[in-house]
Amino acid sequence: MIKKWFLLITLFLIVIISTYGQSLFENNITKPDSVKNRTIEFNGYARASAFGGTKLFDYSSVFGEFCLKSKLSKNRTFLYADLRFRKGLNFDKEYSDFQLKEVYAGYQSNQFDLFLGNQIVTWGRTDGFNPTNNITPNDYFFLTSDFDDQKLSNFMLRMKYRFTPVIEIELIGIPFYSPSVYRYDLFNINGNVIYDKAILPEKTFKNASAATRLNFEFPKIGFSVSYFRGYNPFSGFNVQSIDWSTGTPLITNAATAYLKNTGGLDFALPINSWIIRGEAAYNITENYDRNMYIPNPDISYVIGLEHCFLGITTIFQYVGKYTVDFSELSEPVLPNPSNTAAQMQYAENMIIYKSSIFNRKMFYQQEETNRAVTLSLNKDFFYDKCKIELSGYYNITSEELMIRPKITGKITDMLSASIGGSYMKGPKNSIFNYSAPVLSGFFTELKANF
Repeated sequence: MIKKWFLLITLFLIVIISTYGQSLFENNITKPDSVKNRTIEFNGYARASAFGGTKLFDYSSVFGEFCLKSKLSKNRTFLYADLRFRKGLNFDKEYSDFQLKEVYAGYQSNQFDLFLGNQIVTWGRTDGFNPTNNITPNDYFFLTSDFDDQKLSNFMLRMKYRFTPVIEIELIGIPFYSPSVYRYDLFNINGNVIYDKAILPEKTFKNASAATRLNFEFPKIGFSVSYFRGYNPFSGFNVQSIDWSTGTPLITNAATAYLKNTGGLDFALPINSWIIRGEAAYNITENYDRNMYIPNPDISYVIGLEHCFLGITTIFQYVGKYTVDFSELSEPVLPNPSNTAAQMQYAENMIIYKSSIFNRKMFYQQEETNRAVTLSLNKDFFYDKCKIELSGYYNITSEELMIRPKITGKITDMLSASIGGSYMKGPKNSIFNYSAPVLSGFFTELKANF
């Protein structure tokens, strides 16, 4: 650990010396041709963030963080790094962490771009819900004032080719799978349930992911068509074992990745002061009838309207899903209550049944159609010194609700403070009902940029 921090501090000093040291001597030393076109840029921030007050945890996420972003470029090539140093408490447990948020090399020209390394790529044009975005994993339990902090990078080869200034094709190859981060163990669902480490695909060529997008950016409309083949960063869970050695069933579950193919499209259409946005994806899966962690094929879609009312930027969206080949799950029955073996088999069947229902709820496939609405409001005050945001989500099908207010104020040009909260509510045994004691709370943050 000491060596790691020593290397990181050394890297930071090298960047400082390279940036400022060069200017001290540039008047006395003639630059060689190899460095004449070289530029070094860096920026970042330091922040203190706290999220707490949940039902189960006083300190869900409390930490101090230093972020250094640097870019070394020469002519058309560059190196980019986003490094994060973090120490604090996460769900009442102390931790210290070094994160390579993004680190990659690139080449850019007027017609062709090439990037290789750990990158964050987000596809789609709608707000928050992006059915075509199947590339970026998330840490859903990293709680801060900004949802973008949850995005994780993938190691990938990414290429762009521009046929014209408004038409380009993007190709992405991901050699190995990076999953999203889940903490099912935090949910107080059942004391007899434990979660083992995730079941991930082997790091082989056949398990690599590939994606492509053809994007059009015309003055009056922007749209794209896309395709993804690979393992979904958002996975379900599977029952690994049921242990009866203590007389009471001990259930071991594990998040398990599954393969899918997705064809998608999205668009943004400005009409006067309105913007209409849409996005849809057709997800194709196999063996879903034999594995609870694999969702049925489905069609996911979002349609949204954006407009400014009295200075309030308003985004309203309708989020829907249609499940292909949907069928109701059959609840097990106990044929012979006096038979011990039949009782145990019935109990195991009920465990599988309830676990399958839970997976369907996570995939929003508990019914053939799933409908939800979102509303986002934000407005700047005091000459952009203060910003108030309010976002809400209501699932009509499952009757689940989430509300998230946030206020951000600029103390100086480089120092800002944020405060807000997250409130979740849902019927008994719903996903939000299990999540609320962990994820409903208040947050505050002080951030200094440089």
